[in-house]
Amino acid sequence: MITLITFPETFGEFAASPFCTKAAYLLQMSGQPWKREDTLDPRPFKYGKLPAIRLASGDLICDSENIRVHLEALGADFFKGLSADDRACARAFTVMAEEHMYFHQVLDRWANDEIFKILQIEFFSMIPTLLRGFVTGKLRKSLLHGMNAQGLGRFTPEERLARLEGDLQAISARLSTRPFLFGNTPGAADASVAAMLGGMRASPVETLQSKRVGSDTALMDYVNRMETTVAIR
Repeated sequence: MITLITFPETFGEFAASPFCTKAAYLLQMSGQPWKREDTLDPRPFKYGKLPAIRLASGDLICDSENIRVHLEALGADFFKGLSADDRACARAFTVMAEEHMYFHQVLDRWANDEIFKILQIEFFSMIPTLLRGFVTGKLRKSLLHGMNAQGLGRFTPEERLARLEGDLQAISARLSTRPFLFGNTPGAADASVAAMLGGMRASPVETLQSKRVGSDTALMDYVNRMETTVAIR
């Protein structure tokens, strides 16, 4: 049996990271038997991030895209019936979610003082209380410095939401005539996009972003449909 090593459930979502949720969706869609193993410490794993899967052999495969490739090698087809054009479009939606929308979610959490106080408890409970503020403060400073260098961190929350709006409208337009991004059944792009939208909705403090995403009936129906169709808990 495959073991998915993931961050614990957080704010009502399968995991704190949408990439862990994505991996769970892929595992469930693959038909492979699997179970979850929670951890708050990604440092022992390659890349220092989660998710990872542990195979029956004990071998580890880290990163959600590497997990997808491994599952496809076992016979899973996450693009079944898609034309070459649709496969290209699915790739574009995946990259949009993981390389753009994700950083909006990161900033919505880490750049918000109220939310960060909650993250310190939720994500870093393994660090002794006396050290937690110092350690997490350094992590936050480093992350926000990187987001500033990337560019998105220089925007106000209002400016970030305006930049995100095009992504949300693209998803809504795609879903206007179908239950999932590429038809009647979910695939790889849905695993990424639905996980990202779910993560944006899941905020312990309401923000402009969480309110925009969480109040969008079409998007939330899509996320709920994904959670029902690909039951991962």
